[in-house]
Amino acid sequence: MRNSTAALFDRLGNLRYRLLALILVPLLLLTGTVIALAANWSTDYTYQQLFTKVNTDLRVAHDSFFRIQTDLQRELQSLANSSALRKELNLNHSESLLALIQAERSFGEFDFLNLLSSDATKRLTANGWLNHELRESPLTHQVLNNDFQSYTGSNSTGIEVYSSNEWRRESDIKAQKVVFPLIDTPRAAPTSREAEDRAMVIRSLLAVTDEKGARVAILEGGLLLNRNFAFVDEIRDLVYGPGSLAPGSRGTVTVFLDDVRITTNVPQSDTSRALGTRVSAEVRNTVLEKGVPWIDRAFVVNDWYISAYEPIVDVNGRRVGMLYAGFLEAPFKRDLMKALALLSVLVLAGSLFAVVLAIVGARSIFKPIEKLTSVVRATAAGQRTRVGGIHAGGEIGELAQQFDVMLDTLESHRTRIEQDAQLLEEKVQSRTVEFKQQNLRLTDSIELLKQTRQQLATAEKLAALGELTAGVAHEINNPTAVILGNMDILIHEIGDAKGDVQVEIDLIVEQVYRIRSITDRLLQYSRSEVDMPAAVPESISVETLVEDTLGLLSHEFQNLESRVSVHHQSRLLLRIDYHEMQQVLLNLLRNAFESVSNAKPVEIRTRDVSSSEIAISIRDHGAGIDPLHLSRVFDPFFTAGKEQGTGLGLSVSYGIVRRHGGRIDVESTPGHGALFTVHLPAREGQSNPLKAPSDADLSEVG
Repeated sequence: MRNSTAALFDRLGNLRYRLLALILVPLLLLTGTVIALAANWSTDYTYQQLFTKVNTDLRVAHDSFFRIQTDLQRELQSLANSSALRKELNLNHSESLLALIQAERSFGEFDFLNLLSSDATKRLTANGWLNHELRESPLTHQVLNNDFQSYTGSNSTGIEVYSSNEWRRESDIKAQKVVFPLIDTPRAAPTSREAEDRAMVIRSLLAVTDEKGARVAILEGGLLLNRNFAFVDEIRDLVYGPGSLAPGSRGTVTVFLDDVRITTNVPQSDTSRALGTRVSAEVRNTVLEKGVPWIDRAFVVNDWYISAYEPIVDVNGRRVGMLYAGFLEAPFKRDLMKALALLSVLVLAGSLFAVVLAIVGARSIFKPIEKLTSVVRATAAGQRTRVGGIHAGGEIGELAQQFDVMLDTLESHRTRIEQDAQLLEEKVQSRTVEFKQQNLRLTDSIELLKQTRQQLATAEKLAALGELTAGVAHEINNPTAVILGNMDILIHEIGDAKGDVQVEIDLIVEQVYRIRSITDRLLQYSRSEVDMPAAVPESISVETLVEDTLGLLSHEFQNLESRVSVHHQSRLLLRIDYHEMQQVLLNLLRNAFESVSNAKPVEIRTRDVSSSEIAISIRDHGAGIDPLHLSRVFDPFFTAGKEQGTGLGLSVSYGIVRRHGGRIDVESTPGHGALFTVHLPAREGQSNPLKAPSDADLSEVG
């Protein structure tokens, strides 16, 4: 899978596809941009036209709605001006008046038509003139308060909302026409109401006057809008006649009481009229709450419509409902999508044709270049190949010819370079071997120089120490000799009386001899290797030397509450002076004990370094030695970090080991103790026959 992916990326990276990309990518971007701009422009233009149309439809519906109110008022005006009505009013024939009113109600399509007395306190009924309370509204005040001087009288018409109690007073209005249950509608605002029992009425009041212009009666007519399907169907047929909409679309008109459809030709899913359904919350908030007409898409009952809403204002100036006109969006959207699809197909077909022309036209360029590329790759892989003749004129043909000439020249130069490189490599290898040998010799010389310098420095320090101690010892020995001589004279002169001071005499003599012993030791420490008498080497087991030395210090182990862990892994015999080497081990062990303060073990390990060298290692786990002091530990009188001692132990031990042809190495890490290793010569060809070396050979003392 990885190989195929890599091959795909390699192919996409070659010149053919990059050149094609330079053509195709802008073309595809242009195609997409054209389609997107065309789709956006077409959609905006189409919907702009649809919104313009629906706005016009709403205006026509508004005019029709207003015309219906005007027609209602005109019918009432015709009745008020009729001579028949005035004649019957003059004669006061109740039955004739009632028949005239009923006939006019049927002819003028009024839902109720009432004849009232001039002061509106009585209404003509089948039982004669009965007391009546006229509905309070601005229309009522306008009719009752006008000063009628003209013969035609005064009138007013407007929208009013009747409560359940108010419309039930009109005997001609039936409950089944007004009341209907509310239906749950998607996107509608929440409500706790379950039914709509109010009535929206186009109400008209008109004063009837006599020949003198005096008001003799009042006409009250009303057109109920609830379930008034003839009204909305008439407006729909007027606005959305044949050929006004796209095939499959339908125009609808609705009158809302508040946000409830009280008369409409919008269908529900079962094709019945969507009475009792409610407008979406978004439209309600815009039209009813803000009083702004809605010209946009809207979700109507169960589908999207291109919709226009405007508020219906009653005679009190309140927004009590909405007038709606709109048509189904889906057919227009379908036609728009078809047009866009056709446009996209045409643009894509043109782009595809341009792509084919570009590929065919560029092939004459791609093939020579690809042949050049294959020759370059073969040359890089070590193959000998040439472009040869290609069927391409102009710059590409000349490039191929010059490329072959260049390859021939490069091959000649490469052969010469390989020969020179081979010769150079042989010389470099030869010189490298010489440099390595000289470097090793130089390293050995530097190391030997360091050791010699250190030995010379130590020897100079010991020589200075020898001169100092020799002088001190000589100066002390002379007074001690005088003291001893005088003590002999004093003892002789005292004679038998010496018994009283015998203790003091013995103490003086003992201390003088002690002084001489100290000076003898100082002289011994100060002698150089040349001055020292040649020690007789002995063949000694290193295990015996260590165990005997530990025996001399056994009492100190108890006092220090320490342990000594011994590991013997040496079989060779030492070629040393036993007593001097014991003195060296005593000095090293005492230093180790002084550095251990918490009963941690002191480790002694012996091993054979070679057939002629033995190493004795003494490790403590104390505070260690400061790196600044590590190079001075063998200096005479250097006692950094020690409360007691003269600082001669390590320097004297160093001199003893050097006289035996050995050396002492020291390693230390602050906080992790110190390691002293004594390297001594072994007796070649001899080994300890009593004990074989083993890592498990462990003895503890203390």
